Amino acid sequence: MQPTSRAFQANARAGLANDTLQKALAMARTGFPLKRAEAVARLPEFEDLREAGRAIKDHTLAHLDFYLERYERNVLVSGGQVHWVRNAEEARAAVLAICRSVGAKTVTKGKSMVAEEIALNDFLEANEITAVETDLGEYIIQLRHEPPSHIIAPAIHLVKEQVADAFRAAHTELDPARVLADPRQMCDEAREVLRPRFLAADVGITGANFLVAETGSSIIVTNEGNGDLTQTLPRVHIVMASLEKIVPTLEDAATLLRLLARSATGQEFSSYTTVSTGPRRPGDLDGPEQYHVVLLDNGRSELLGGEFQDMLRCIRCAACMNHCPVYSAVGGHAYGWVYPGPMGAVLTPSLIGIGEAGHLPNASTFCGRCESVCPMKIPLPRMMRHWREREFAQRLSPKAYRSGLSLWAWVARRPALYRVAFGLAGRVLGWAGRRRGRFRSLPLARGWTLVRDMPAPEGRTFHSLWAQRQKAGSGR
Repeated sequence: MQPTSRAFQANARAGLANDTLQKALAMARTGFPLKRAEAVARLPEFEDLREAGRAIKDHTLAHLDFYLERYERNVLVSGGQVHWVRNAEEARAAVLAICRSVGAKTVTKGKSMVAEEIALNDFLEANEITAVETDLGEYIIQLRHEPPSHIIAPAIHLVKEQVADAFRAAHTELDPARVLADPRQMCDEAREVLRPRFLAADVGITGANFLVAETGSSIIVTNEGNGDLTQTLPRVHIVMASLEKIVPTLEDAATLLRLLARSATGQEFSSYTTVSTGPRRPGDLDGPEQYHVVLLDNGRSELLGGEFQDMLRCIRCAACMNHCPVYSAVGGHAYGWVYPGPMGAVLTPSLIGIGEAGHLPNASTFCGRCESVCPMKIPLPRMMRHWREREFAQRLSPKAYRSGLSLWAWVARRPALYRVAFGLAGRVLGWAGRRRGRFRSLPLARGWTLVRDMPAPEGRTFHSLWAQRQKAGSGR
């Protein structure tokens, strides 16, 4: 997937003007947050779990080399193989080599953001290997030749009529007069079409929610069961995962699983939680003959020990974007790459550079909802501020922004001038907006008033109120 994060502003405007997208987002704005709140309310120890989860990930990141080496040893003991890859090119080459070693022509895939990150599907197709997405949302967007717009609900930007149109265009072997009016009918049709492909696949590729160092296991969570079919029916199972997915023990994984489903979909547990440890052993009734783990760095190790290390605690629950007012207004495609929302605003510049993704850390109201709902307590607003600082230091921010900030700083260093200038501006704006209490448009504030009103100032400035309070306090 080629990044278009540079075009965030244009992408966002297109999203705001897309009535169908806005209809789809409107249905999602309340569902995920409400279900999460209900799930959290049923678990009094949820905050204690958050602290435990953060401690697990911080400990693991502090000893990442040890746990990665232990994980590899246990994968080898179980009969599997680990492929260490530094970047997307090496990851694609490793997957292709495994596929060619068994003469694979068809690959089934569970949902994997790492596979999206390295643009695996297009690469396999270019090498005459058919990749079939088996997660329903991923399958739908594959038919539409689109990237995912959400990390747990890839087709959240679509309404059911668009899904029906995609199915009719792709499933031409079925009765053109069939009824596709509700989600149940579409799910049944997808199952009918995908089942033969599960059986025909030579290789199955899944992601991993967690990798367990203690046992050499990979864990996936799904609500459709497609991941189980993807990794047990083909001869070869390939796990695509990034370095930070490692956890020390199965008990640690269980703690994080209790946080994951509640934060993501409001479930106490996902419908399927599948643990895989190596290939089929003598006496096993099913399972792959080969088990491979492609372990991707792609810039993660550069975050260790720095101001963005906390981002490596992320367990990909999507709670931050489910509660983000910016994401819910513009949709995931506006962010222009694999990871949207607040977590994408931090992770994307880390992986593809601030020059490519400089708009994303600025796409935030800094309301703090993302950090407040993050199960791993990742300080997303703080890290977005760090990226803004780097953007400014590298002179990548717009010239008008730098000039305006420099002017503000010049005035702010002169307190008397600052009080006069901003006091006068407040009084003028308060007078001008006294009838409506807000402005629909303002010079130099079009970025704000384009999609919302600007409140008119009321009463005195903060500085004058603060001075009065301090004076009253000293007189006691």
